[in-house]
Amino acid sequence: MNPLVIDVTADTCPMTFVRTRLQLDKLPIGAVLDILYKGEEPRQNLARSLTEQGHAILEQEHGADGHGRLRVRKGG
Repeated sequence: MNPLVIDVTADTCPMTFVRTRLQLDKLPIGAVLDILYKGEEPRQNLARSLTEQGHAILEQEHGADGHGRLRVRKGG
């Protein structure tokens, strides 16, 4: 099953986290979400904030152009 995708590349912190959190709230526990982001601030803060909320980071990629992808599994 392919993960759902949310694109927050046009957003800045804290909206990157807010939009991600709203999307995760709609999903069942165990669902996987890919988050597309841009910039250093979300690269550093999204994974940390999501982990603090009890979600599992499965994968993170960050390119030299500043774009990245974070794959997260919704926790309970």
